[in-house]
Amino acid sequence: MHSANKRVFFGNYVFEVCENVYEPAEDSFLFADRLQVLVGTSVLDMGTGTGILGVSAAGQAREVLSVDVNPFALRCAKKNAELNQVRSKMNFLQGNLFSPLSETAKFDLILFNAPYLPSEPGEDKTWLGRAWAGGPTGRNVIDRFISEAPSHLEKAGTIFLMQSSLANVEETVSKFSALELRTRIVTELALPFFEKLVLLKATL
Repeated sequence: MHSANKRVFFGNYVFEVCENVYEPAEDSFLFADRLQVLVGTSVLDMGTGTGILGVSAAGQAREVLSVDVNPFALRCAKKNAELNQVRSKMNFLQGNLFSPLSETAKFDLILFNAPYLPSEPGEDKTWLGRAWAGGPTGRNVIDRFISEAPSHLEKAGTIFLMQSSLANVEETVSKFSALELRTRIVTELALPFFEKLVLLKATL
């Protein structure tokens, strides 16, 4: 079976899994399951991948902007937005984290299933590698995201960030706290070998 023809299902949604794009896994489903989107909000789906979070958010949101560094991911997410009939609410931009956004762009809700696994040099050289490889401590992308995200939040806006316990959750909490965001753990999922997936909610 070609990976392009594979589909995964979540709730009432269906997602095509495309070549060179991170396939929704436990972290994606845990995140999507706990996603709370108020009616009429503006949402930034950072690192959209197949679009599972952006498409799920689009049901309630006023608008969703999906960003990914991977051109294959954006093509895939667009396809999935059409497949789930939310394309009219979604826009797509290619770029590295916040670089393609204007400085004044602000959102009620920012979602990011980050590349959070400690990695060896060169493991982020493929499109799939970039979806998970977080550098020696797993924090390369997370730290850049934390430093830039608050300036793109509306007043009382919220960030949902998925990461692994292998990338030091306490450091994430303290960095958000230093930027005056209140942070709490929404949910955790224990994985084999002493790893946990942790979904954090940070509010301005």
